[in-house]
Amino acid sequence: MIEEYKTQNHIVFVPSKFEEIFQKYARTNPEALTADELDEFLKGNREPKDYGGWIAGLTEWKTLYYLAKDKNGLLEKDTIKAVYDGSLFEKMAAETAKKKHK
Repeated sequence: MIEEYKTQNHIVFVPSKFEEIFQKYARTNPEALTADELDEFLKGNREPKDYGGWIAGLTEWKTLYYLAKDKNGLLEKDTIKAVYDGSLFEKMAAETAKKKHK
């Protein structure tokens, strides 16, 4: 997608490209994406006739949205960043544990 590049078989996170997603698509909240904004982002970044890529991107991003959206239906910027730095599931586990102890 727009926020990463492959370099020598490694994915490199590019902060400026990541920020462009929110500048272009996050209209409801500048720090998060709604389901509709996520759909617009996916449609806006499709490669022509790459149907496998469309399905893969849709599956990855919709799964992330389903698992990690907040109570208001927003997929927050920090949550998406957590995918790239590897801390997403630790963050989700901590939030689940916190809810169980309330």
